[in-house]
Amino acid sequence: MGASLHSPYAVRFKNNPVQRTLKESDTQKSGSNPSPTLEAAGLRKHYGRTQALDGFDLTVAAGTVHGLLGPNGAGKTTAVRCLTTLTELDEGTATIAGLAVRRRPRAVRERIGLVGQFHAVDEALTARQNLTLFARLSGLSKPKAVQRSEALLEAFALADAATRAVSGFSGGMRRRLDIAASLVLTPAILFLDEPTTGLDPRGRATVWQAVREVAAAGTTVLLTTQYLDEADQLADRISVMDHGRVIAEGTPAELKRRIGGDRVDAALADGGRLAEAARVVGDATGAETSVDRDTRTITVEVADGGKALTSIVRALDAASLEVDDLALRRPTLDEVFLHLTAPAEDRDTPRTALTSEEAR
Repeated sequence: MGASLHSPYAVRFKNNPVQRTLKESDTQKSGSNPSPTLEAAGLRKHYGRTQALDGFDLTVAAGTVHGLLGPNGAGKTTAVRCLTTLTELDEGTATIAGLAVRRRPRAVRERIGLVGQFHAVDEALTARQNLTLFARLSGLSKPKAVQRSEALLEAFALADAATRAVSGFSGGMRRRLDIAASLVLTPAILFLDEPTTGLDPRGRATVWQAVREVAAAGTTVLLTTQYLDEADQLADRISVMDHGRVIAEGTPAELKRRIGGDRVDAALADGGRLAEAARVVGDATGAETSVDRDTRTITVEVADGGKALTSIVRALDAASLEVDDLALRRPTLDEVFLHLTAPAEDRDTPRTALTSEEAR
């Protein structure tokens, strides 16, 4: 699972009722395997002359959160629609819980949950009425539908708002209700298509916690998102899409390492000593430095930022070079995303305009 969220806005579900609700439900239709895999190979889908999916491959390990990233128009939503049987594939094979998506769409639909980009709940109904309606439409008897609805309201911290019309809910509450509705029948795989778009930080945090609880209960989650920090927080593995296919995949840490190691930035107090400082930092780290005269900053890329930072501080101090700021910066998913999806001619553009050799 991704890194833990340290936030005062995080919803802590008492005694982990989401896990308890999912595991104890006797109404699920997800089969004997509680944590299946998703596999897709060579998926193609076109709309007229537009190739939305062009050889899309994806494997999602059981019981994990898998992030699917990509720029607008990359094909993320099309991939989700094809995998959830809402759109028919032109080519390729896909299986969910061992079931072929193209040959057995009805059986696949019984084993998945889907939260799309738009709210699926009825704003005129209350939270309880919405969940009961979803449960009844899913084939549960009235008593079991009521029982399931109450369990989900409690699990997603919506019990106090059970009798309120959804039209008066905040964005975060509506999203939690959407996710709850998708879990009426415990799914083997839950698809979340940009679930926090438009939410404020409080709403996003509560949805993040709900996703963590669902995954901890054993449900596989496929998450598409435009928020790189969201994928970093939640995803065990990430696939980056562009032009209808996956162009990179790995854990967040593995993807970050693809664009280099840690960076140390030292902003010098005396701009007249930049060349001297660049030599000192280069000698201390054994690495090439680059210099930005405008900000009086020396940058060096290193494998171990913590160790290098100590060496740089000692070397600058020994040379009586005073700094205004010294910072260790690690690659972010934003940088990975921009690097991977940039035009090929832009991917090797230097981050600084002046090297230490030029500064001498």
